[in-house]
Amino acid sequence: MPELPEVEALREFLTDHLVGREIERVLPVAISVLKTYDPPPGALEGRTVTAVERHGKFLDIDAEGTHLVTHLARAGWLRWHDSVPDGMPRPGKGPLALRATLTTGEAFDLTEAGTQKRLAVYVTEAPLELPGIARLGPDPLAPDFDEQRFAGLLAGERRQIKGALRDQSLIAGVGNAYSDEILHAARMSPFRLTSSLTEEEVHGLHVALLATLTEAVERSRGVAAGRLKAEKKSGLRVHGRTGEPCPVCGDTIREVSFADSSLQYCPTCQTGGKLLADRRMSRLLK
Repeated sequence: MPELPEVEALREFLTDHLVGREIERVLPVAISVLKTYDPPPGALEGRTVTAVERHGKFLDIDAEGTHLVTHLARAGWLRWHDSVPDGMPRPGKGPLALRATLTTGEAFDLTEAGTQKRLAVYVTEAPLELPGIARLGPDPLAPDFDEQRFAGLLAGERRQIKGALRDQSLIAGVGNAYSDEILHAARMSPFRLTSSLTEEEVHGLHVALLATLTEAVERSRGVAAGRLKAEKKSGLRVHGRTGEPCPVCGDTIREVSFADSSLQYCPTCQTGGKLLADRRMSRLLK
C-alpha cells in the first residue's frame, strides 16, 4: 500500500509533470473506481492543472478549482505515459481503473491489481470536505507536529501503539509498513499500550517517526513513479522481511499474521527477546 512517503513522491513527480498542462480527457474504466457523480469527470476536461497536493495518503490534483482526488488503497498505483497508449481501454480487462490524457500527448493511468477493488477516485470542488480527508489527523511532516503535539495525541489513547500509529484520524499517512519501521527504530514492541509509555519513550517514538518518514521521503525524491514501489521495498528494514536477519542486531525477524495483514518485528530490538504469539488475538508468549 502506498503510504505517506510514496504519495509525497508522487505529488512531487506530478507537480513537475502536470502543473501548467491542460487535461484533455478523463476516462473512468472501472465502474467501481468513481465515488462521486457531481461534478462529473468531464468537468476536468479543458482545465489546466494548477497544483498537486497531498492529504495523508490522498493525492489531490487541482485543475482550476475542480479536483481529481484519489486514494490508492492497498493495491492501487499511478502509471505515467510520455505518450498516450494505443487503443481504447477496455472495461473489465486488466488493472486499469482510470486514464487521464493531456493536450500535450502525455497521460497517466490509475491502476489496481488483485480482485479486491478499493481504489477510490473523487471529482470535487471541495476536497477537504470529503469524508476520508475531513477525518484525517495531523500530518507528521507538518512544521507544527512537534513532540508536545504528538504526546497530546497519545495521551487520549489506550490501545496498542501499532494500531494508534496506523489510525488515520490520529496521525495521517502512516500505514502497516512504516509503522513497523518506526517501532523498530524506536526499539518498541508493537503491542505496547500507548497509556504505558514514559516521557522518554514518547520522545524516542517521536524521533523515530519523523526520522523514518523523512528518510523515506528523501529516498523517494526524484525517483520516477514507476520505480517508487521498488524503492520503498529496498529501504524497509523489518517490514516484509520475515526470516531475514535484523540489520541492527542480527536476530531473525519474526511475523505476526492477522486475517488480512501481518506485522514484522525484531525480538531482540523490540520485545526483550520474547516472541509474539502468531495468532489473531496476539499476546506475548509466556
